[in-house]
Amino acid sequence: MLNSILKKREYLLAAIILTMIIAISFRSPSFLQLPNMLATLNDTSILMMLACAQMFVILTRCIDLSVGANIALTGMVVAMLNSASPELPVVVLVVIALGLGLILGAINGFFVWKFDIPPIVVTLGTMAIYRGLVFVLADGSWINAHQMSESFLGFPRANIFGVQLLTWCGLLVVAGMYALSRYSRLGRQFYAIGDNPNAAVYMGISVGKVKFKAFCLSGMIAGLCGYFWVSRYAVAYVDIAAGFELQTVAACVIGGVSIAGAIGNIGGAILGALFLGVVNNALPVIDISPFWQMSISGTVIILAVVFNAQSERKTGRTILKLKGTEA
Repeated sequence: MLNSILKKREYLLAAIILTMIIAISFRSPSFLQLPNMLATLNDTSILMMLACAQMFVILTRCIDLSVGANIALTGMVVAMLNSASPELPVVVLVVIALGLGLILGAINGFFVWKFDIPPIVVTLGTMAIYRGLVFVLADGSWINAHQMSESFLGFPRANIFGVQLLTWCGLLVVAGMYALSRYSRLGRQFYAIGDNPNAAVYMGISVGKVKFKAFCLSGMIAGLCGYFWVSRYAVAYVDIAAGFELQTVAACVIGGVSIAGAIGNIGGAILGALFLGVVNNALPVIDISPFWQMSISGTVIILAVVFNAQSERKTGRTILKLKGTEA
């Protein structure tokens, strides 16, 4: 029984996170209190959403390194709109962020689909382009809290049953992506392509089109997070979310998502994000310099990759064993 539990990646990772929380609480008892746990969950909500979206891209044997730049560009656009027209409803700005993020993701997917360019090359290029556009739009200046409306800043901070709206939105998005991966045809196609792209073609799946949809989903979620980022931290500038794309990949890898595609699930991506969130929130509590965060995260990523490489691929979902009509 114990061996079967240890073979289940999610159970093992959840146990590690729980052990970390309990160990840290001995050093700082307040860390285990409910308000601090909710604050940690709130801090990790953006990473959870992006990690789940990144997971779909990785499942298709691709990667999206432009999500951080997407956040910066969409965040700057909605912040500038709010500064120029504070009467615009927050819902309108959220829709604009989703739409712009979708367009930016579609650009990535288009080049991967139509020109068969390696995803890492495409997204590295668009990452630089999107960052450059942020600088051009803002002319290198910042938009600070006093230039943003109260509704713009207050939306993600609104409390519902003692939990901030950002957390609720994160949980809702994660639930939607779980349903997509578990019960939809598109979700099965993500796994099928990662498992065997050639066989997927014989099943009638358009590999390029499905990859395009994965990038669109990733871009749309990044656009949503662009609004949440600038409203939560009350600032928009060129370098926001710099390097955050690596955090999303790290969360996926730590959660058992295979960089070779086809293996992984939403639960693992969420636990990977929570692991990084607990680490980032715990280090200051136990008086460890924040400069160690990247080193610790990098070490964990390497260990996770080694662990993934040693795990049998049979633990992944092999969609191609299903009937062709279900794909």
